[in-house]
Amino acid sequence: MKIKLIIGLGNPDFQHILTYHNVGQLFLSWLIEHEAWNIKHKLFIASKFKIHDSQFIIHVIKSSVFMNESGKAVLSAIKYFSTKDNKIDPKEILIVHDDSDIELEKYKFSYGRGSAGHKGIESIIKSLKTKNFWRLRIGIRPKQVSRARRAKAGEFVLKKITKKDLTIFNKVFQSAQAQLFNTTTNK
Repeated sequence: MKIKLIIGLGNPDFQHILTYHNVGQLFLSWLIEHEAWNIKHKLFIASKFKIHDSQFIIHVIKSSVFMNESGKAVLSAIKYFSTKDNKIDPKEILIVHDDSDIELEKYKFSYGRGSAGHKGIESIIKSLKTKNFWRLRIGIRPKQVSRARRAKAGEFVLKKITKKDLTIFNKVFQSAQAQLFNTTTNK
């Protein structure tokens, strides 16, 4: 995976900060808090991070727009961080977001997939005019109790994350971070 830009999706207002829909931003906060990356520079809308002690930089931002406008944030970040000699291509972007089709405790890296109804991803695909970018899809669907009906995403994505689930996310984040560091290059 060649990654130059990582964007965590979520909603910007205070009432949504610790909801399941903001798990993409929570993942990036976790990385910073656990010093997974050495901070090189901090900017108003973004932070540049250097992974471990290697010589390449991956730009990391938390989207500051509502989920259904995420495409605007991605285009803005590409424009901001691209240079004449080093343009960021969609295939060099990793979008981190919640996925209500994946059970809690699980995550998946994927490339070139459709939105599966995720409004933030729909916006990004529309803005980039391609679905060929990387995604870290973090599961938020509650484990199904036998014979219970499957909850609709709208019923739980905007709920506050429970303490128990926050503990689960910490384990998921640790595992996803290890896989990300082991497979990411910038060359």
